[in-house]
Amino acid sequence: MQTNLPEALLATDAGKRADEILRSCVHCGFCNATCPTYQLLGDELDGPRGRIYLIKEMLESGEQDTRLNQHLDRCLTCRSCETTCPSGVEYGALLEIARSHAADDRALLRRLMVWALKFVVPYRERFRFFTALGRAFQWMLPGWLKEQIPAAAPRHHMPTVKHQRKVLLLQGCVQSVATPQVAARLAKILDARGIEAITIAEEACCGALPLHLGDEAQARQFAEQNIAAMAPLLDEVEAVICTATGCGITVQEYRQLLPENDGAKRLAELCQDASTYLAELSEPLTRALDAERVAWHAPCSLQHGQKTTNVVEPLLRGAGYELVPVRDAHLCCGSAGTYAILQKDNAQALRQRKLDALQAAKPQLIATANVGCHKHLAAAAKVPVAHWLELVE
Repeated sequence: MQTNLPEALLATDAGKRADEILRSCVHCGFCNATCPTYQLLGDELDGPRGRIYLIKEMLESGEQDTRLNQHLDRCLTCRSCETTCPSGVEYGALLEIARSHAADDRALLRRLMVWALKFVVPYRERFRFFTALGRAFQWMLPGWLKEQIPAAAPRHHMPTVKHQRKVLLLQGCVQSVATPQVAARLAKILDARGIEAITIAEEACCGALPLHLGDEAQARQFAEQNIAAMAPLLDEVEAVICTATGCGITVQEYRQLLPENDGAKRLAELCQDASTYLAELSEPLTRALDAERVAWHAPCSLQHGQKTTNVVEPLLRGAGYELVPVRDAHLCCGSAGTYAILQKDNAQALRQRKLDALQAAKPQLIATANVGCHKHLAAAAKVPVAHWLELVE
């Protein structure tokens, strides 16, 4: 694709990066074939190719099409298009650049919702307080909002035994409140293998939420806070482990968010998903639940973001589960962080499509690897939904 970005923009890191990505696109349209919102809405501007044209126009002219934010907001950032693209277009990075450069011409209510999400969700104790408040007044909330409030979860204690081998276990802001049992289960699995899971109270939000909402400054602030807090421990641990795949891909891309920060590169290199770390250990996992037939939902942040496929499945099969076939396994469930709140109609339609596929072979359980997918699917599924780590021990 030919580009003509202003010299002032090209002089910036973001401008150079955007130009490189735009020039790599050859307009083939293969991306639309695997784009959930294009399949759902049938609008060229709700597919990656159409959004790329809108972004290019904005960056070149400095003027913003009135439709730009509407179509960027409808994007799930699932990055299925990146898996499909024969030219290796890094659409996700281009989208984040566009969101941070676009003027906010959205309706006042939407801007207030975004402010509230950024004020509450990334801060663990605030999120804990407001979810408790939401449960108290759940009876007066609309159904779509009520399902976003996680049920009360008991605090789970980590093993206290010290081991020579150590990993740094990220707790996450949402997961630590909504599904704290996931990190605790992994810590117990590691403890049984002579590996200590360390957590730190200074851990901040990974930055995914503000980044996907166009607030790169807040995302950088969280990243820098995490790098500073974790840096003293990085020489002591084998890896930095994420049990929420959405957090994992964000931390792994700190090197792009903060390219001049050596600590960002070091942390990104050490960060890996729980599944890849456990797959490298020789000891097999065993089945923890009575269910036998399981439908596996691979989060987009795992299969398209981290490019990790066919890692969880052998672990579950090795533990004794039968994995049922699931059609269109590459498609997003519609959760996508705050998408389920800000684009609820699209999110619910995509969820129903995904649940129809997951439940077609009549599994006893649905397993996934990200807290957003977990809670989003569980709100409408006919069978229980769990993080895959809850299935093994």
